[in-house]
Amino acid sequence: MSLKFIKHPMKVAIAGCLSVAFYAQADIKIGVAGPFSGPNATYGAQYWKGASQAAEDINAAGGINGEKIVLVQGDDACEPKQAVSVANRLVDQDKVMAVVGHFCSSSTMPASEVYDEAGVLAITPGSTNPKITERGMKTLFRMCGRDDQQGAIAADYIIDKLKAKKVVIIHDKDTYGQGLADATKASLEKRGVKEVLYEGLSRGEKDFNALVTKIGALKPDVVYFGGCHPEAGPLVRQMREQGVNAAFFSGDCIVTEEMVTAAGGPQYTKGVYMTFGNDPRTIADGKAVIDKFRAGGFEPEGYTLYAYASVQTLAAAYKAAGKDNAKASDWLKANSVDTVMGKKAWDSKGDLKVSDYVVYQWDDKGKYHQL
Repeated sequence: MSLKFIKHPMKVAIAGCLSVAFYAQADIKIGVAGPFSGPNATYGAQYWKGASQAAEDINAAGGINGEKIVLVQGDDACEPKQAVSVANRLVDQDKVMAVVGHFCSSSTMPASEVYDEAGVLAITPGSTNPKITERGMKTLFRMCGRDDQQGAIAADYIIDKLKAKKVVIIHDKDTYGQGLADATKASLEKRGVKEVLYEGLSRGEKDFNALVTKIGALKPDVVYFGGCHPEAGPLVRQMREQGVNAAFFSGDCIVTEEMVTAAGGPQYTKGVYMTFGNDPRTIADGKAVIDKFRAGGFEPEGYTLYAYASVQTLAAAYKAAGKDNAKASDWLKANSVDTVMGKKAWDSKGDLKVSDYVVYQWDDKGKYHQL
């Protein structure tokens, strides 16, 4: 029987029957926090799909030491103040033991302070700002790499493969976007390449023609953008419409086919480069789960499998250490976990010991491929 999770904080609907199981009967409650509304809602949907499938599969196999996982959704809309409200609700009202989230680094930073104070185990599938794990929090982990690692991969590709001499760096003034742009900027400078323009735009903007005119006048080889697809799409389209044909390079926040929609079609995203982890859909460990997603008509792109692996990680820690978050955290820092994305291990900060960023490129069909 398939277990179908819904958003209501008091119940879980069981597909195919009339019975209702209330959260009061649940054993292990896990929050899933991220943007379920707003321009980045596609990433919240990926989180929920991945976490829900993992919980269903773990529960079907007997749960965690015989106890079931129940998920609670928290929508932060990638807004820091809302993220804090969500975190407080998950801790105080929903009484979660752990949280899979958040997505935007600007949300994860303040929300994680709430979890840390409450002793809640938190693992973010997608927040990459280095500062997140540099604050000495004992129960905070990532399932992804860091911007300083991602920026180094981008810089090496820009210099070694694209042979760029003139690079423009644009960011969205957000913790994630500017952090990624700054990491790439620093890595380029280490290699002897100084940007010809460094400028910010505002999230939510759609008209970048004045900025594009300034970029075009510099005749750059590469335009690097730190930000997400809602701004990256219009920016690259307006560049192409103005005849700016510089290579467009960005990071892991454009890893969604909605990037093509935001740009206005594959004719604008063709050739765009981005960094992201080694595609988890190509890892043998996840084949059965990936097949299950696809059989249900869902392509597990982006951070879907990162969220699945995050729930697996929490389950492994609780199975080994019991429902004690301090002990579970210590166990994760001393042991590896077999996940849908392969074997994962963490250092004393909660960062992955091995980061696997690679470069992808979009094609003329609106799909991205690893290079």
